[in-house]
Amino acid sequence: MKRARRQRKAGKQKQFVEEVWDEEGEQPQETPAAEPDETGWTTSTAHLSGITRLVRLGAWALVASGPVFGVLALLGSSGSAQGVTKPVAAPAPASQTGPAGFAELFVAAYLQAGQGSERDLAPYYSGSVVLSVKPGTRTATQSTVIASREVQPGYWSITVAADVSAQDDKGKAKRLGVQYFRVGIQATGPAGAGGTATSAAAATGYAAMSLPAQVAAPSALKPGALAYESDRGSSSTDPAVETARGFLTAYLAGTSELDRYTSPGASVQAISPAPYAAVKVTGVKDDAASSGQQKVPADGTVLHQLVQVDATDRAGSPVSLSYALTLKSRAGRWEVSSVDDAPAIRASSTPFAAPHITPTPDATTAAPSPSPSSS
Repeated sequence: MKRARRQRKAGKQKQFVEEVWDEEGEQPQETPAAEPDETGWTTSTAHLSGITRLVRLGAWALVASGPVFGVLALLGSSGSAQGVTKPVAAPAPASQTGPAGFAELFVAAYLQAGQGSERDLAPYYSGSVVLSVKPGTRTATQSTVIASREVQPGYWSITVAADVSAQDDKGKAKRLGVQYFRVGIQATGPAGAGGTATSAAAATGYAAMSLPAQVAAPSALKPGALAYESDRGSSSTDPAVETARGFLTAYLAGTSELDRYTSPGASVQAISPAPYAAVKVTGVKDDAASSGQQKVPADGTVLHQLVQVDATDRAGSPVSLSYALTLKSRAGRWEVSSVDDAPAIRASSTPFAAPHITPTPDATTAAPSPSPSSS
């Protein structure tokens, strides 16, 4: 049936083309001589008749080739869409949080464990181990992770700093100081847990590959120079010192409104509830060109301060604190525009290595000498 429709359609097109040719054939054979127009071109009836014939044939050619062009356009558009490069998501870096926390717990359990309590290490280390130290002899009063490095995918080297105390034979505790322990931790699970699994739903787990190894302290550094070169002392006649005193008293003790000492729009809030009953400024340094300058300069001048205070808490005990402040002048007075995140340092100042402090003989001889072994 489709074939019959195609044959009828082709027949109609053929009939129409024949009629067109017949009409063209009926045109007079003799045409007047061509007459030049004003532009210099020559035209004639025969010429126009040929152009008309070509236009009609071109139109039918476009009609006949329309479906072909449509198919080609469809194929071209689908091909180009398939060739577009899809963006590939960058793999998320493995997180050290899980392995680091696990290592910190392991070191604390290791220091507390001893002969007969080796099973306390089973949640962290599955190897067979025999400890010779008496259980409870050592304790980590504080611990924190200070270094973490992924040795290979899913395998971490974690260094834990522990403030260790030990008991002597009479049960008297003595602080041994900060000691450093390095642990190899293998992690399973997704990258967010420190592992290598591609699925976020993968099970997470950690395991220590051996007992901790005690290592040397990291390199000590002597800090570079601060940017505060002018020493203001604690003079009550210095407007900048007075602004710092009033601000920190309101900030720490809540004795007055903080807005009295801050610049308009400064996003500084007093500590609430106030932790201290009184505040005493013991010294102020700043980056002014001259420490003898007492007059408040023109509006908009910026001054950076480092303020030392002794704050008395509610129990009556003094606490020493340091605050880095930025002051700005306005209307003949200094105002605090911000409490800085850290004291300012000189741009050209860099830290350098400093020698380690040698422990006292008492600290080294008081430490027990555990000799853990694994089999």
